[in-house]
Amino acid sequence: MTSVAYQGEYASNSATAAQRLFPGCAELPCTSFEQALDAVTLGAADVAVIPVDNSAAGRVADVHHLLPESGLFVVGEYFLAIRFDLVGVPGTSLAQVEQVRSHVHALGQCRKVLREGGWRTLITDDTAGAAREVAELGDPRHAALAPPAAARHHGLDVLRAGVEDDPDNTTRFVVLSRHADFAPLTDEPTMTSLFFAVRNIPSALYKALGGFASNTVNLTKIESYQMGAGLNPSCFYVEIEGHPDENRVALALQELHFFSSEVRVLGVYPAHPHRLREQTS
Repeated sequence: MTSVAYQGEYASNSATAAQRLFPGCAELPCTSFEQALDAVTLGAADVAVIPVDNSAAGRVADVHHLLPESGLFVVGEYFLAIRFDLVGVPGTSLAQVEQVRSHVHALGQCRKVLREGGWRTLITDDTAGAAREVAELGDPRHAALAPPAAARHHGLDVLRAGVEDDPDNTTRFVVLSRHADFAPLTDEPTMTSLFFAVRNIPSALYKALGGFASNTVNLTKIESYQMGAGLNPSCFYVEIEGHPDENRVALALQELHFFSSEVRVLGVYPAHPHRLREQTS
């Protein structure tokens, strides 16, 4: 049985993603992203399932900061449709609600219903945790924005269903492992995750990325950050469409190596079918 670490509580969106990726898995809920990654690094879990991007809220987890130093590898991705219900203790009516709690990203993804209700908001660590807190309070003045599974898990009533602003609200998760189980080169769409640090010379980033453009390799994500203090060259986490063994990708990586002081392949994994649907819609 695969053991899966994730940030959040049982019945959270991360838990749902873990269950769909690894049916029947042993779940290891964690209080933070760092704790979830550490669980894999230390062998307490086989993999971690971490949210990285949301179509409405943007970046979710700073994996580009955590991953390069963790020693872990990206071995998969999953796109989960995100649904939020407004939930309260049994017997609660909307007229009784005074305060709504949830994770900051959930509050940001449900602005319309919050504005309509005029309720005070409270930020919690987790959406499923917000549902648990409401159940523990047992007070009809308190409600939560939570995934549908959380209401069922904690015995709460759904006051309004599907209150997310965007019906196409989607979060992308990555699967992290201690083992570099890179996908082989096939005819199927593939993603590659990379870490690199540019050389401290003028136009290094422009030249390093030029190889992707000249070899028609699409960058789907680029994140920059500093390692340490001072005037150290910037580091970058990027994701590209393609496999390192493809000729065009190999040529782009050659150019990247030439203008970088360090390049690491952090993952080669099948592209989730959601990407194809997005490209053809």
